[in-house]
Amino acid sequence: MLQQVIIACAIGGVMGILGHVKKKGRLEKPRMTKKFIYLGFIEDWLVGMIAATLLVLSSNPESSLHLVILSIISGYGGEAVLRSFDFVREQHSQNADSNRHNRSPHE
Repeated sequence: MLQQVIIACAIGGVMGILGHVKKKGRLEKPRMTKKFIYLGFIEDWLVGMIAATLLVLSSNPESSLHLVILSIISGYGGEAVLRSFDFVREQHSQNADSNRHNRSPHE
């Protein structure tokens, strides 16, 4: 499992950088302003790594090809993958809240 996570981090990070280049048109370096630290390509690299790791851990791929494909997809669209995890968590909490409200008080 650790080997799968390391491979997912590597592939997801590279795909995150490629997604950054596609989005921005170039590789932007990290820089500091007076009020803000802009991470540049490092931000997309980290997001790609985290997204690939989360998707691989949650899906438990059966083959190395499946692992590589999942890592490429999640690394390239890292922000969307992380937003989908947040969306699923919100849906679960809304379903739990609606289930509590739908129960009769005499149960």
